[in-house]
Amino acid sequence: MPPRGIWGRGGAAAHTTAEAWLGRPLDPAPSLDDLALRYLAAFGPATAADLQKWCGLSRLGPVLKGLAPRLFTDRDEHGRVLYDLPDAPRPGPDTPAPVRLLAPFDNLLLSHADRTRVLADEHKGRVMTQNGLVHPTLLVDGVVAGTWQLTAGQDVVVRPFAPLRRADRQAAEAEAQRVAAFGGGAGSVRFEDAR
Repeated sequence: MPPRGIWGRGGAAAHTTAEAWLGRPLDPAPSLDDLALRYLAAFGPATAADLQKWCGLSRLGPVLKGLAPRLFTDRDEHGRVLYDLPDAPRPGPDTPAPVRLLAPFDNLLLSHADRTRVLADEHKGRVMTQNGLVHPTLLVDGVVAGTWQLTAGQDVVVRPFAPLRRADRQAAEAEAQRVAAFGGGAGSVRFEDAR
């Protein structure tokens, strides 16, 4: 349970029960419909496989099919049914996505069965290690374009997988300065070749 440590220093893990943390007993019959709708609110449009990857439960296709009359549905380029909340924003394909630095283990990378929407297969090994680590990533136009690291000195090192356009590099530097300042550093940012 938090806080496990403070920024820059870890601590021993402390555990408690969900009931103690929430101050109430758990629902003895939780709603799978509510679970699916909460997932879609954060990560839709998504497939049943995406929902299952996120929560670890299986056989959720029938849950989404049952909710389908209340949902927006479409198909992806492979013919898979995508589900979303009916009033969720769905920007057009030409809508620019801002450059962002994502934290290690960010849900954007872990909450979909098909991660190729945001992480190209050729970069997966640079982001997700065989021993289960997920490195912090640089997003450019909604796609992983590199990794980054906060050093012990609170500097940010950005490692793009390929040279960035000038505007994207400037946006990445501004985003990295915000992260360094948040971490208590002076906002020092440097770019290095990806490892």
